[in-house]
Amino acid sequence: MDGRLRFGLSTPSGVFGLDEVAAVGAAVGRPVDVVLWYEDFAAAAPTAAVATVAAAGAAPVITWEPWLWRTDVTGTGAAMMSGIAAGEYDGHLRAWAGALSATATPVWLRFAHEFNGDWYPWSPVHGTTPQTYVAAWRHAHDLFASAGATSVRWVWSLDAATHGDIPLAAWYPGDAYVDVIGIDGYNWGTTHPWSRWTPPVEIFEPAATEVRALTHRPMMIAEVGCAEAGGSKADWITDFVRWVAAQPDVDAVVWFEHDKETDWRIASSPAATAAMAAALREAAA
Repeated sequence: MDGRLRFGLSTPSGVFGLDEVAAVGAAVGRPVDVVLWYEDFAAAAPTAAVATVAAAGAAPVITWEPWLWRTDVTGTGAAMMSGIAAGEYDGHLRAWAGALSATATPVWLRFAHEFNGDWYPWSPVHGTTPQTYVAAWRHAHDLFASAGATSVRWVWSLDAATHGDIPLAAWYPGDAYVDVIGIDGYNWGTTHPWSRWTPPVEIFEPAATEVRALTHRPMMIAEVGCAEAGGSKADWITDFVRWVAAQPDVDAVVWFEHDKETDWRIASSPAATAAMAAALREAAA
């Protein structure tokens, strides 16, 4: 993902509702360049979805989560990451590698994201050590490489707000195994007793600085959203896009266009939509 700043979305219907993507693109006055969605680890490789996104003129970013949230049998991330590292899922990994390679479409694979938080099973709180995480990542990457999946780009994606006891360097698989760094960050505003209105620079600059000390790989903001409560969302969007546009090594933004924990959407208000449209025009000028 090089060149101009790319504007991306994750929407509730994902690749099954690209009308949602198109509607937001129309509202902000520009096409959507990146579509991100989420896949259960046990799912088949989403080749039809990749083709659909590519046909719409966007880059597909698959967030591949190493747990089983679409089945009746749940799997713990720690056990699954250990199993990946030990080769227990090699057949499944090879099937994904072969299928994605056969699409002949560049695909960004965002595997086991936000490892430095405490909400996913592949985190220290749930038993996954950095050593296991790195071993699983490298094993999966090497298997894809041996299968000739050269069209797959690997996205290592961290949570911007988490500052745990384990440094990012312990989790990093290495430049030979990572193509793009993703940073996820949200302004929760005053939606919770523990949260406050937080400027974009305060959320993203420390994480970007830590990443730059670790690697020179290009970065993308892989998830971002802003609440309405606690401040001006329109101003926050303006400041955020200006911050991103000033970063020469950040070339893509994926907005989390969901009304979930709160209304993160650009479309949460006419003012927020107008601010994003103006900010993207400014960034493109």
